[in-house]
Amino acid sequence: MIEEKPYFKHESAYIDEPSIIGRGTKIWHFSHILSGTRIGENVNIGQNCVLGPDVNVGDNCKIQNNISIYKGVTLEDGVFCGPSCVFTNVNNPRAEIERKSEFLNTLVKRGSTIGANATIVCGHTLGAYCFIAAGAVVANDVPDHALMAGVPAKRIGWMSHAGAKLDKDLKCPIEGRIYEETPNGLAEK
Repeated sequence: MIEEKPYFKHESAYIDEPSIIGRGTKIWHFSHILSGTRIGENVNIGQNCVLGPDVNVGDNCKIQNNISIYKGVTLEDGVFCGPSCVFTNVNNPRAEIERKSEFLNTLVKRGSTIGANATIVCGHTLGAYCFIAAGAVVANDVPDHALMAGVPAKRIGWMSHAGAKLDKDLKCPIEGRIYEETPNGLAEK
């Protein structure tokens, strides 16, 4: 008898054991989940992705095509990773020198969006509901709700929970939520 899994795995995808895959998750063509990886419920992993080893992905994340998420990276719930975005894991790599003991942790907090082809340099925290523009290079911590763009990325505005750019009044034009600046970025008023 064939055991039915609570998630979908395309026939060309590989899942190394032990790994934990949540209910409703979809793993598409040519993707590889390495051992020790924990993936939450209702996650969509596009084609040609590699996650792990020992990576943590929360519920309701979307990981688009051509993304590698390495050891030390944690995605909280509701994170969106745009196509071909990049996570690094060591600051000074060399092909002939092993630096696995120097991997730095990267935390991507709840609701964050990382645009296509953006690069996230390891050892930093991306704040809740931040928005990293396509092609940006993040080399510092990012405040909650910050809109970051450029190389290196700089804050050019603020974003709401719903993904709308905020004006000076810090009121979301979609949901009507009102925000205020705090030492960690924006918070709902």
